[in-house]
Amino acid sequence: MKKAVPILAAALLLSACGAEVEGGAPAAQEKVVKRCGEDVRYTTPQRSVVYEAGSADKMFALGLTDHVHGYVMPPANPPVQESPYAAEYAKVQFLGDDLLNRELVVGAKADFVVAGWNSGFSDQRGITPAILDGLGIQSFMHSESCFNYPKFPEQVTPFEGLYTDLERMGQIFGVSDRAQKLVSEYRSRVDQVVAAAPKGEPVKVFLYDSGTDQASTAGNQVPPNDIIRFAGGRNIFDGVDARWTKVGWEAVVDAQPEVVVILDYGDKPAQEKINFLKSSPATAQLPAVVNDKFYVLDYNEGISGPRNINGLEGFAKYLREFQR
Repeated sequence: MKKAVPILAAALLLSACGAEVEGGAPAAQEKVVKRCGEDVRYTTPQRSVVYEAGSADKMFALGLTDHVHGYVMPPANPPVQESPYAAEYAKVQFLGDDLLNRELVVGAKADFVVAGWNSGFSDQRGITPAILDGLGIQSFMHSESCFNYPKFPEQVTPFEGLYTDLERMGQIFGVSDRAQKLVSEYRSRVDQVVAAAPKGEPVKVFLYDSGTDQASTAGNQVPPNDIIRFAGGRNIFDGVDARWTKVGWEAVVDAQPEVVVILDYGDKPAQEKINFLKSSPATAQLPAVVNDKFYVLDYNEGISGPRNINGLEGFAKYLREFQR
């Protein structure tokens, strides 16, 4: 991928879109779009590789299946056959069930890669946007994951990150009208949930991802934080300025959560986590555990993607019934 360009240069490039090159052929259309906090010049990708369902779902929701070559889906993800986009997954190639890596991307002859920072892209594993830039491969990162991206960080609330991604991808692929329509629909659905949310003191909610010695949970930089607060609850770790994070069980006990949201994924089934919380002396007497108040959130409703809206609507319905 070509590297970031200054704003002035970007403006000149944009003014040249549609110009003709030697021989009468139209020049490739280019546009400058944010990748986290960085201005990057893109041409329309034709052979995209997407990592995890959040990336794939964003492409499919925008009607861009024809621009997807294939997907990489680690075991944590539920089967794509269970996805609302199952028909779209069937039209593209399954490229692997391991972590994203440079060899796979190069072997697939990708011209565009979509993933998150430290969720796909990784300095340690040697696959970053900067490295792909040097290989002439374009890339895009989920805005929600830009919180701790080196050099070009960007911080948005998680649902705003979803809307931002759809709008930016719409620019990259020339489907901005489609993106705006989708974002308007999602915002409207969120507004309806907020309007119907229980009034009064928010229910205290603990999201349990995994862990026994410590709890892996959601800080305020990932979609479950917005799912909980829009539904009328309060994430007991909403003051933690982080994405997915680990906390001591003492902090969970001190917060006395009334509801536990269980993040359900392939290699760590929800029922196993519920059994642990019921059997562990540290958590067995929590109000949520004593009263059997567990809500199972699908993995792909909890990572950045269109299914965040479904996750919100499902949890909001549960919370309304809880309050009765």
